[in-house]
Amino acid sequence: MRASDKAYAALRDDIIEWRLAPGTVLGEVEQSERLGISRTPLREALSRLTAEGLTTTAGGRGVVVTDISLEDIDELFELRETLEGKAAALAAERGDAAVFEQLRRELLRAPELISGTDPARHDYYGLVGRLDTAIDAAISNAYLAQAMRSLRVHLVRVRRLAADDAARLTAAAAEHAAIAEAIAAGNPRLAEAATTLHLHRSLSHVKATHVPHQKEHHG
Repeated sequence: MRASDKAYAALRDDIIEWRLAPGTVLGEVEQSERLGISRTPLREALSRLTAEGLTTTAGGRGVVVTDISLEDIDELFELRETLEGKAAALAAERGDAAVFEQLRRELLRAPELISGTDPARHDYYGLVGRLDTAIDAAISNAYLAQAMRSLRVHLVRVRRLAADDAARLTAAAAEHAAIAEAIAAGNPRLAEAATTLHLHRSLSHVKATHVPHQKEHHG
C-alpha cells in the first residue's frame, strides 16, 4: 500500500469516527510524524480528503476538518433521496430476485443483531452494507454507484451525530427489509417508495437527536 493511500485511509477513518473533530487543524509536521510518513504523501492524502469534502483549506490556518451542520444534513438527504431512490428502482428492474430475497430474510432477523452484545453493532451495519453493495452491483451503472459511494462517506459521519438507539435501528431494519422485498418482487415504484420512506424517517431521527460535536456555525 502506498504511503499516501495509507495516510488517506487513516485520516479518513479518524474524521468519520469523530476522532478528529470538526475544526481540527491537520498540521503537516504533526500529521506526518503521527502517521510515520513524509510530507509529500501526506499532502496527496490531504488533497484527496479535500476533494471529498472531509477537509478544507482555511487560509493561513492550513487544512482543517470540515463541520457538518443541520443545513448540510438536509442537503445530503436531498441528494440521497434522488440517488438511492433511483438505484432501488433500477435494482428492482435489473437485480437477481434471489439475492434480495435472502437479504430480506436476514434483515427481518436483524433485531437479534441490534439487541446483541456488540455496542458498535458491526454485524448489523455490515448487513446494511451488504444491501448497499447488492444494489450497487444490480444497477449496472458505474457512475451512479460511484456517486453513492462518495455520498456514503458523509452519511457515516451523520450517523455518528444521531443517538444510536435500538428502537430506531430496529425500525430501520424493517424499512431496509421492505426495500429488499420490493426489489426482490421486481417492483421499481415500490422499491423507490420504500427507500423514500426510510430516508424520511432517518432524517427525522437525525434531526430530533442531533448532538453537535461543537458549537454550530451559521454562515
